[in-house]
Amino acid sequence: MAPVYVIRHGRPASTWGGAEDDPGLDEAGRQQAILAMETLMALPENERPRSVVSSPLRRCRETAVPMAQALGVEIIIDPSVGEIPTPADMPAADRPGWLRAAFGGAWSEIVGDLDYRVWATDVAAAVAKYPQAAVFSHFVALNAAVGVATGEARVAAFHPDHCSITRFEIGDGRLILREKGREAQSQVL
Repeated sequence: MAPVYVIRHGRPASTWGGAEDDPGLDEAGRQQAILAMETLMALPENERPRSVVSSPLRRCRETAVPMAQALGVEIIIDPSVGEIPTPADMPAADRPGWLRAAFGGAWSEIVGDLDYRVWATDVAAAVAKYPQAAVFSHFVALNAAVGVATGEARVAAFHPDHCSITRFEIGDGRLILREKGREAQSQVL
């Protein structure tokens, strides 16, 4: 079975629900990205990532840069490992409250114009397409992958810290959770 590592982005320069829709990393986030790269590069050669995949959002792309540079590869941008889509008609100012409500319940309870259970399954399927990769993603998308792999119905069953590294293996085209990354109290809750 091939490993795949999902890394939550480093600490952003502004918090979610803030003035900037797509913030990059702050200095602590840049240091976290370097530490994540060093951790992954220290793995035995047969377990080390060989490719780098990122959400299109800036905080993930910036977190992925040290890993891509260390491996000498280009970053693959895949929207399928991106942020949870907000309902189309929702004003940006309402997103923080909507997310808080989503985090308190199950995938089937999220109010919106999508079936978020399907979205979660799609995230896990996207991650499973990248054996031996480092996939840089988000709090909710990482929870989606963990939830699909474990059968967990709660949206926020796992509280990955910034640059937390979660290890999955890919078996028969599906994700198998091997080790959750470091957890911390998160700004999103």
